[in-house]
Amino acid sequence: MHPALTPGSVAVITGAASGIGLAAAHALANLGLKLCLVDLPGPRLDAALAALQAKGAKVFAQPADVANPAEIAALRDAAFARFGQVNLLLNNAGIQPGSDIFDENANWDSILATNMLGVIRVAQAFAPGMIASGAPGLILNTGSKQGITTPPGDPAYNVAKAGVKVFTEALQHALRNTPDCKVEARLFIPGFVFTPLNAQGRIEKPAGAWTPDEVIAFLLQSLDRPDFYILCPDNEVSRATDAKRILWAAQDITENRPPLSRWHPDYATAFKEWLTK
Repeated sequence: MHPALTPGSVAVITGAASGIGLAAAHALANLGLKLCLVDLPGPRLDAALAALQAKGAKVFAQPADVANPAEIAALRDAAFARFGQVNLLLNNAGIQPGSDIFDENANWDSILATNMLGVIRVAQAFAPGMIASGAPGLILNTGSKQGITTPPGDPAYNVAKAGVKVFTEALQHALRNTPDCKVEARLFIPGFVFTPLNAQGRIEKPAGAWTPDEVIAFLLQSLDRPDFYILCPDNEVSRATDAKRILWAAQDITENRPPLSRWHPDYATAFKEWLTK
């Protein structure tokens, strides 16, 4: 197991009241970690706290909106005051109300504030203290395949997750070049996961989706390896298919194709043929 995840270590999880964050909280509690649950105040966070306390976890909840810098500072101070150190930061909070390129629904500001700036600011708030502690540390930022292949349909979400990817790459570069630093960063890239974020009114899990528990199991297995890009498959898409999609997207630049050529009528057939090779 990663040295930041040993029994007695401390994990701070944003977006912890449901979905991937809640599954992570239960898995980490089972490993003996102490937990700080972070989400918007309300019954979901209360229920998550109660469920973890019922199983004997050492846990507290800190309501916070990661789009609010003052609340991020209060979260950092509360976590370090309660436990003295933080070993794992799972930067997972996110929203997905949908967006369009001309922002007719006025969602861009909130999406970027939570999904991109929230990740950046929380990492910036916690990393110095994690480094200074001298203990092994891990910052896991939740990205998305949509931030890499940028499919049409939700441009604000894509922009935010692309920003998370670039920031996490830069963060890891800075950490590995910091003398005596035992903290590292990795990019967590879930596949199709059935969570409240993307349920869209559905009650039953689609056959192609993984559950949050499956994704967290894959994440923990991946942390046994030095993988920076933790690229999760699902029941629809294999790692090999993800790799081809990502490579095709990168080759839009190197081959001087139109952007998003996968969905361009002049290239759609070529992509499908290339995918099967």
